[in-house]
Formats: sequence, structure tokens, C-alpha cells
Amino acid sequence: MKKRYITGFDGLRTLAVVGVILYHIMPFKFQGGFLGVPIFLVLSGYLITDHLVLEYEQTGTIDLKNFYIKRVKRLYPGLITMLMATTAYITLFQRQLLVNIRGVIVTNLLYVYNWFEIAHGESYFDKFGNQSPFTHLWTLAIEGQFYLFWPLIMLALLVFVRKKQPIFDILFIGSFVSALLMAVMFHPNQDPSRVYYGTDTRLFSIFLGASLAIIWPSGRLRQRLDGRLRLMLDGIGIVSLLLMLWMFMTTSGQSDLVYRGGMYFFSLLATLLIATVAHPGADLNRLLSNPVFTWVGRRSYGIYIYQYPVLIFYESAVKNIAAHPWLHAIIEIIIICLISEFSYRCIEKKLSKFDYSQTWQVLRDSFRKNSPFKWRQVGIVTATAVTVIALFGIINQPDASAVQKDNQLQQVIQKNEQATAKRKKGKKLTAKEKQEQKAAQKGLTAAQKKRAQTLQVTAVGDSVMADGMETLQNIFPQMYVDAKVGRQVAEIVPILQALKNQGKLADTVLIGEGTNGPFTQQTLDQIMTITKGHKVYWINVHVPTKNWQNQVNSDLEAAAKKYHNLTIIDWYSKSNNHPDWFYSDNVHPNSNGLKYYGDVVARAILKKK
Repeated sequence: MKKRYITGFDGLRTLAVVGVILYHIMPFKFQGGFLGVPIFLVLSGYLITDHLVLEYEQTGTIDLKNFYIKRVKRLYPGLITMLMATTAYITLFQRQLLVNIRGVIVTNLLYVYNWFEIAHGESYFDKFGNQSPFTHLWTLAIEGQFYLFWPLIMLALLVFVRKKQPIFDILFIGSFVSALLMAVMFHPNQDPSRVYYGTDTRLFSIFLGASLAIIWPSGRLRQRLDGRLRLMLDGIGIVSLLLMLWMFMTTSGQSDLVYRGGMYFFSLLATLLIATVAHPGADLNRLLSNPVFTWVGRRSYGIYIYQYPVLIFYESAVKNIAAHPWLHAIIEIIIICLISEFSYRCIEKKLSKFDYSQTWQVLRDSFRKNSPFKWRQVGIVTATAVTVIALFGIINQPDASAVQKDNQLQQVIQKNEQATAKRKKGKKLTAKEKQEQKAAQKGLTAAQKKRAQTLQVTAVGDSVMADGMETLQNIFPQMYVDAKVGRQVAEIVPILQALKNQGKLADTVLIGEGTNGPFTQQTLDQIMTITKGHKVYWINVHVPTKNWQNQVNSDLEAAAKKYHNLTIIDWYSKSNNHPDWFYSDNVHPNSNGLKYYGDVVARAILKKK
């Protein structure tokens, strides 16, 4: 029984990888694009299980050695090339990203990188700061773990359980248990990266695909269906596809519903769609088969592994992406496609069929006198140079504390935190600190200074506020500040709620959020419900290196029209034409910019007092 190639699956791979890329490029437009990953996982579960069951039925066993060799030859060349090329780039141009690089490389090669990210508290949703170009490889880690253990598990099930119905029951129940674990371990209004990365909390997608393969084997489906059955099957597939596209556009990665059944529901839809596409009697396979989908689908592995490094490096090099977000998005996509085409043709296809026992002979033939393999020589020399540079970076991995010490912004934030702790303990200010307090209040009237001395303010925010914390407290000595690097808007909801429950939420609330990404209307409504009856001031964002800057600011303007107790402090307009006010990231105010930052905030708050 020969396994047929299902062309429509390339269409599903296209849907998955395009969704992920659009989510990374424009999260405010395609906020549910991260759901492309469950499509990959369900599809892997189906294809691998279908292959293993077919092999067992034909031969009475599963050739584990052959399975593992094929997977290694298929996956490792592209992965190793990407790891070495990316490491070489950051060694040359962004050395601060070399922190933990040894652990990153080793855990990726062992396919346990998702657990490395969990152990190091790395957030999938922190889209600012020193983003790792390897963040997205957590998916490959889960796939790798699946490839390692699944043949053994399936062999055991086929030998000892035998009947397909109980095997299906075991797998389907397993999917439900995994989804339940995700729901239980998820904590609202906290970063969901633990359940997002975890193998245990993501297995449900793979289990659903695997369970489908048990009852819907691709090689045993009828070639033809009568009109009614074909119409019903196509209808199920089309409805599933439309619902999935709708969720791509509307589902937030930090919504409670996603982790409490939403992602499981999406995986069920993907399973139904795969079932429809896999059936030779349905029409949907033909609808998802075209040259474009075939091109993208066959290169989806390379597109996926290279998309994140390209986005990280491009956005660090281009300082004003927010001015033309669509133009830069198109350029980024073109670069990703070019690199993935090279990877597919020159690395993935060639090395997946390469006889590694001939390596030495190939090298000798390539470099012998008058060798016709000139391009091969160029490739080998280039690969060697890239590897040497990458190894240099790996060997000379910088210490995290040393990188922070060299970072001016980190030093300022640490100094601010120490000063805030000192204030909380009621310690007297030094002469220098008193001088800084006077300087911060420069430009205010005597009456404003007097009001600022006694005004109770609760301030919550991200790294920009952490940067300006001391400046703000020099103006408002009674200000309580809770600011954290990498904080998302949704994370301030429980903070504000806790302060309100304790009776510590001041009448005047200052919010500095949005640097790390857009927010949902639901999150905004939660914040404004908690702060009802309080005067709320929200500092808009100056983050030209990210394409969500304008979206965040326009959403804040719309919110101010809806909520009359909300005032937007227009830091963006004040600072937009002053690059000298910022550190090299063009986002966080430097010592010069902080004077203006504090002044803008103070004038806005004191204006209505």
C-alpha cells in the first residue's frame, strides 16, 4: 500500500506559517496568527501516526532506525545551518544576544529548548528589549520530542492494545487531559508562556492529529463519495476553515479563553479540516492545491525557522518601522522568502538525500586541482567561515551580568529601583538626590510644585516608566511606582485590582504601557472598570522601531473618548522629532530626555489639579 502525497496539506502548511509570520509582523492586525502552530502540530500528529500505522500493517513492525535517520536528515541540516548563521550574525553585530548562547544551541540540538525557555523565564509575548532570535524554536523542540518518543509509543499501542477503537480512545482522552492541564496551569492576567511553551500543555494538538490517523487513515479512504456525503464533508471542512480564519483575526494570545478551551477548539477545527483535505473524495483538497501554496508549503520549514531572526535583525537595523509598517512588512516577507528558498534548494533538499559516508570524498573532489565544482567550493568555504565565527561567539559567550553592566539603560533602571526602595523605607535623601529633585521640578510654577509635593499618585508601567521612575518621584514624592521591564498591558490588571482591594489605589492613577505590544479592548475595559472614579492618565508610546506604535496610540485616543476619566499624555508628539532624547533604541529616554518626559507628565497631571 503506497502512501499518497496529499497536495492540499501544502495549503494547510501555508495557512499555518503565514499566520505565524503575520502575527509576528503585525500583531495588532493578525492577533490570532500564533494559532498557526497548532495546525503544524495537528498535521504532524496525523502524518506521522498515519505513516507508522501503515508501516506496521504492511510489515508487522516499525523500523525505528530508519524512522530516526530520516527525521535527522530531514530536520538537522536546516536547523544547524540556521543556528550557526544566526549565531555568527549576532557575534558580529549584536553581541548582547549571545547571553546563554551555549545553552540555546545545545538545547535546540537536543530538542528540549522549550523547557530551557521555561526555566529561564523567557516570554513569548515580550516583543521588546533584547528579543532572542531563537524564541520561536520552542515549536521544533516539541516536534523533536514527539518524533523521538512517538514511534515507541505507537509500537507499544499497536502490539499490546491492537484494536483501533481503544487506541483512538486513549489518544483522544490524552488530548483532553493535556488541554485540561493547560486550563488549570494558566493564571489570568499573568504571562502565559509556561503553558504556551510546555510540551505537556501543547500535546493535545498532536494527540488530536494522531487520533484522527487511527480512524481516518489516508490510504484507506474511499476514492469517490456520493453527492450528499461529498457536500457534507466539504461543508464541514469549509466551515472549519472559515472559523479558523476568523480566530486568526480576532483571538488574542493573552486572552483567558485561549488557554481555557479556545486553543483546543481551534485544534479540533484543524483536525476536521485535515480530515476533509485528506479525503480523496472531497473537493477541498483541490481548493487548497495551487502553485503558490505548493511553493510555500514545501518551504514552510525554512520559512518558519528563519522568519524570527529576519524580523529581529531587520527591526534592530531599521529605526523607524512605525512610519511605514506595511512597506517594511513586505520587505521582511521578501527577505524571509529569499532565504528560505536558498535553504530549501541548497541545504534541505540536498542534505536530506546526501550519503554522509561520502563526505570526505566529496570534499576531496571539490578542492582537487581543476575541480569543476567551483560553486561547491564557495559554499564550503562560506559555511566554514560562518561556523568559525559562530563557534567564536559560543566560546566567548558573555556573562548576563556583564552585559547588563555595560547597558546604560539597565544601570539607570537599577539605580531607580534602589532609590524607590530607599523612599519606601523613609530614608532621607542625599544632597545629590535633593539636587536631582529640584532639577526635575524645574519649569513648574510654585503652585504646581507645592501641589506635587502632597499629591498621591499610583503609577504602573513598563520599562519606559522604570527608566523614568526616579524623575517622576522627584516631582511627585508621594508617588507609588510599580514598573517592570517587558511588562504587557494585561499584566497591570491584577496589580491595579490588588491595590484597589487593599485601599492603596490613589485617586490619581498614572499608566505607562504599550511599549511591548498592543492590547485588547477587553483588557482596556478591565483597567477602566477597576479605576472607575479615579483620574487616570495614560502616557502614550514612542516606539518607532515597532509597527504597533501608531495602533497603540490610536487605540488610546479612542479610549479617551469612551472614558471621560481617562486623559492621554501625548509623549509621542512631544518627543517624536527629538532622537537626541533617547538611548540607541530610540524608545527609552536618556538623561536629557527624562527631563522632558517628567515635565510632560507633570504638566498634564497638575493641569487639572
